[in-house]
Amino acid sequence: MAAHILLVEDEVKLARFVELELSSEGYRVSVAHDGMSGLSLARESEPDLAILDWMLPGLTGVELCRRLRATGSKVPVILLTARDEVGDRVTGLDAGADDYVVKPFSIEELLARIRAHLRRTQEADEDLAQFEDLSLNRRTREVHRGERAIDLTAKEFDLLEYLLNHPRQVYTRDQILEKVWGYDFMGDSNIIEVYVRYLRLKLEEKGEKRLIHTVRGVGYALREQ
Repeated sequence: MAAHILLVEDEVKLARFVELELSSEGYRVSVAHDGMSGLSLARESEPDLAILDWMLPGLTGVELCRRLRATGSKVPVILLTARDEVGDRVTGLDAGADDYVVKPFSIEELLARIRAHLRRTQEADEDLAQFEDLSLNRRTREVHRGERAIDLTAKEFDLLEYLLNHPRQVYTRDQILEKVWGYDFMGDSNIIEVYVRYLRLKLEEKGEKRLIHTVRGVGYALREQ
């Protein structure tokens, strides 16, 4: 599906020009001409990237960005502005903006920056696996239950990642042994039960609900309680 871009720009002609260029590149575009409308659109449509003019009526682009970040939004934000002082750049970046394009700008440069940010977002999404309040980062090998970091051994991580690849799917013990321990594993098949117990202890350490469930006579699945 084409990436969805939110453009908030009060100069109507400029907004229309950028909208047409983005549409011709295959992006879906939503446009607002003031800060409050832009904030509402951002919350309703959850865009893949936002382009915000600094000087907007009602709510500046910087304040709009700050409010988005306060709600936990991680959408990449590019600020458009005629302000080119170092202090202005710092203000925009401190508000949570990811990039800064000075007016007048080249549309080719803006498109290149959009592609770069969307590419990084896509790569980050591929690294991250999530289910309920459990998250696993394949690149950094970090695991969290909500905000709580969970320290796993290499094999515990591999087992959890395998179960997370397809939540709710039931995996047999043979499938788990083959994929997590390998074809040539010669140890006791009870190793799976041992590691599932280790994982449960760590994932439920603070009283969290169970996510790894035993399917009697079959195997295990990561699913809701």
